[in-house]
Amino acid sequence: MKRFYILAAIICITISARAQLGGGTTIVGKISGTVIDSVTKKPLDYATVAVFRSGGKVPLNGVLTDEKGNFKLNDMKIGKYKVTITFIGYPSKTIDPVVTTPQKPDFNMGTIVVAPAGKTLSTVSITSAAPIIETKVDRIVFNAEKDITSTGGNASDVLRKVPLVNVDINGNVSLRGDQNVKVLINGKPSGAMANNLADVLKSIPADQIKNVEVITSPSAKYDAEGSAGIINIVTKSNKVSGVSGSVSGGVGTRQNNGNANLNINQNRLSVTGNFGGNFTWPQTSTTVSGTDFDANNYTHSNSSTRIARYGYRGSGSLSYDFNSFNSFNSNIALNQGGFKADGNSTSAFDKAGTLINYLSENHSKTTFGGFDWNNDYVHKFKKEGHQIDIAGEWSHGITDFSSTSLYSIKADTDLLSKNNGANNEYTLQADYTLPVNEKVKIEAGGKTIIRRLTSVYDSYQGLSNGVNTDADPNTFTYAPYLSNTYDYNQNIYAGYGVVTFTLPKSYSLQLGSRVENTQIDGTPSSLATGLNHFSNGYTVFIPTFAVSKTIKNSTYKLTYTKRIQRPSLTYLNPFVNKSNNVATTIGNPQLQPEISQYTEFNYSTYIGSSVINASLYYKYTNNLIEGIATAAGSERTITQYQNIGSNSSIGSSVFGAISPTSYLTFRGSVNAYTYKPDPTGVFNLDASQNGTYVSVNAFVSGSLNFKNGFAAESFVIINTPKRTVQGTIPSFSLWIIGVKKEFWNKQASIGVNTFDPFTENKAFNSSSKGKGYTQFSNTEFPFRSFGISFSYRFGKFKFADPNDPTQQKKKGVNNDDLKQDQGNSGPSGR
Repeated sequence: MKRFYILAAIICITISARAQLGGGTTIVGKISGTVIDSVTKKPLDYATVAVFRSGGKVPLNGVLTDEKGNFKLNDMKIGKYKVTITFIGYPSKTIDPVVTTPQKPDFNMGTIVVAPAGKTLSTVSITSAAPIIETKVDRIVFNAEKDITSTGGNASDVLRKVPLVNVDINGNVSLRGDQNVKVLINGKPSGAMANNLADVLKSIPADQIKNVEVITSPSAKYDAEGSAGIINIVTKSNKVSGVSGSVSGGVGTRQNNGNANLNINQNRLSVTGNFGGNFTWPQTSTTVSGTDFDANNYTHSNSSTRIARYGYRGSGSLSYDFNSFNSFNSNIALNQGGFKADGNSTSAFDKAGTLINYLSENHSKTTFGGFDWNNDYVHKFKKEGHQIDIAGEWSHGITDFSSTSLYSIKADTDLLSKNNGANNEYTLQADYTLPVNEKVKIEAGGKTIIRRLTSVYDSYQGLSNGVNTDADPNTFTYAPYLSNTYDYNQNIYAGYGVVTFTLPKSYSLQLGSRVENTQIDGTPSSLATGLNHFSNGYTVFIPTFAVSKTIKNSTYKLTYTKRIQRPSLTYLNPFVNKSNNVATTIGNPQLQPEISQYTEFNYSTYIGSSVINASLYYKYTNNLIEGIATAAGSERTITQYQNIGSNSSIGSSVFGAISPTSYLTFRGSVNAYTYKPDPTGVFNLDASQNGTYVSVNAFVSGSLNFKNGFAAESFVIINTPKRTVQGTIPSFSLWIIGVKKEFWNKQASIGVNTFDPFTENKAFNSSSKGKGYTQFSNTEFPFRSFGISFSYRFGKFKFADPNDPTQQKKKGVNNDDLKQDQGNSGPSGR
């Protein structure tokens, strides 16, 4: 009932706000038109349309054309404007002035003809194609729906191709080498990702993803959590009037998926629904690993593990515009997934010259699921850009894990472990935006997050028969000293203010500050000794600064921000986990949050159809959190997360795209950064990596787009090993090829793709060294795959005719202004 009351309060606040906030009667209109190729007379889809003040140089708004070349710019005040159309392989076209009046606030520009650059080849010509990667002032955007190699995969496969992002073999996501990244879906956090981000990403079909946005230097408007920055996954939706939908899917040797969505947009009402699933065929990996202790003892093993995964995600949303000044959106997303692993190993244990060989089996099953329910209300005042947003969210997630470990040696006890976790997160926030004048904008807001987590860990022990691994887990007895119940509460209270100045000579300045107070409370319950109640609280001040200068097609930007990374329940729970007979783990309730300070200089430019984006950055992290392993006697290691000290990192990233011909585009991205840890106190003795190390993640890709509907794409991804204070994390490389053919007037397509066609298994080698031990692990995992994909879009689309008075009920509201932001504008302030 408590959850119900919280949600009811959120909805009542929303309705009350709507009732109390009235709108004015300013006149706003729209500018619309259709862009076509002058030679083929075909529409140019995904051309960029920007609007300026007549004679001005600073863009006021912009959109992309749809698949029929249509565009619509909403919320245009009465005045004179300049409209420019740009597209790769075409010279920019400018129309100035475009005049709207009180008598005719809507301006239909009709058909705009754009001529291709240079000569058209007689044998090959291009139809319009959206850029797969875009560089914007504050973010990089990867348009996944235009990447033909993404079909048939999952969200992890998509993220591997995003500039600056790295996904390792286990699905762990990092941004510029830092795994402390905040991942959002449609601009909102998801409770399902709180404790199992890697598994959730593997369960989301790639066909559900529209684009991925990367923000490395968020302003004070965004949550300070995530020291590396923000990754926002935007799912597909359709904002065009009418009824439409699509179905897509893929079948392959590695994984299979399917996806369907339906969109209904009529007048003020918009209803969407989406459902998709992903299933992988069982795959077997092999591992050779071992631990060598200083006392000349060792444990070595050869193991194989067979894993099968599944996952699905469904979502629905309802948006309604009461009038030009008030709108409401409600969205719910449900997810379910899991995987099953069955493994066996042969091990050798040498203790003081006595060699013992034994067998072991491990069978585990993990399931996770939950939902995210968002409600957003937006009120616009009569002044353009002046608005208040009120939002509430309830995220619920569960994770159930069970594992059975059986041994053929009496020295090790058979163990059955069960871990059930639940996470409830309640959020309420308000954001206010006030354009004081054309040169000054003020943003302010507040936010409260209430998190309630529970973890129940039960263990059952059995006696090995000393011969084989045939013990019956049903005969095991409950082990209270190996069991644990843990309740964890976290409350966050935040407020922010941001002021943006548009200065003379194409300068802009943004100053911001944010304050976040965190209160945590943990209550472990177990018969094991040393588990005590704990509480902690801290307040962090986050200043942000950004200044930029635009010279023709080039922009120079200098930013500074401060970020924090709070340790999660996995890091804090003081319970001693002995489910692995040679590697024990334990949480640390005394952990402090990581604090990172980040400075970046960025340069971006457009030279014809080419794009260049380069950055130089420096990041200093204090209270660095890493797992420290130490030898426990001569038989096992104990790993506990610690605030080991600090790290200084210098890095540089370069992204570029060039189209040497109208049908061929090359892209490349390189990010290199240093890792230089400075462990303090006793952690100096635990560290084995004390120098300055350089890591690189890079990709290069090429795409071909032909007039007859054929397209081809290839990606090569390379990531060098990463470092920790005690060892290395494996390198990762991948080659992906895809071919697609469109037909039925671009409503349907069929494609084929392959991952690493000439390499059946990929090797992942890691090592670590600490006080009293040395460890190594060499794993081979099957990655080669072949697949077939298809898609079909249906429905009729239409833009409102500005000259038809029956279609002018909806004057100035654009649902992309909602904080949920399922369109191109990126995550809302959180």
